[in-house]
Amino acid sequence: MACPWLIKNFVDPEAEFLFVPAAEVMSRAAELGATPFDIEGCELGHHGEDVSFNSILKKYQLKDSALELLGEIVRSADSHPSNPHPAGEGLRWVAFGFSELGLADHEILAREFIVYDALFAECKRREGH
Repeated sequence: MACPWLIKNFVDPEAEFLFVPAAEVMSRAAELGATPFDIEGCELGHHGEDVSFNSILKKYQLKDSALELLGEIVRSADSHPSNPHPAGEGLRWVAFGFSELGLADHEILAREFIVYDALFAECKRREGH
């Protein structure tokens, strides 16, 4: 849910998110003229140690140091980088916890945005913003 938060707050505040099975993402995106992300083989996906959040930061040239710090935390939660940020494991637990609540994807999205708002606020504080 980090990517939708990033997109809504820094790329397109009017963005809408569709949740479809992974096998259908690319065909549905083409059919709807949508931009796929966080799926294997797409531009805004995982590349090397970068996760989708990092790909979005790069594509849209979002160079804020607090966003870059948040990107390190998200990378650590979403993959197993060689030098993980210690906050990543806590974020991984939160994400798995949301999955266990039995909520629909859009409900999780709405509820998790506050988590990323709080993480970004702490990243800004630590980066001296």
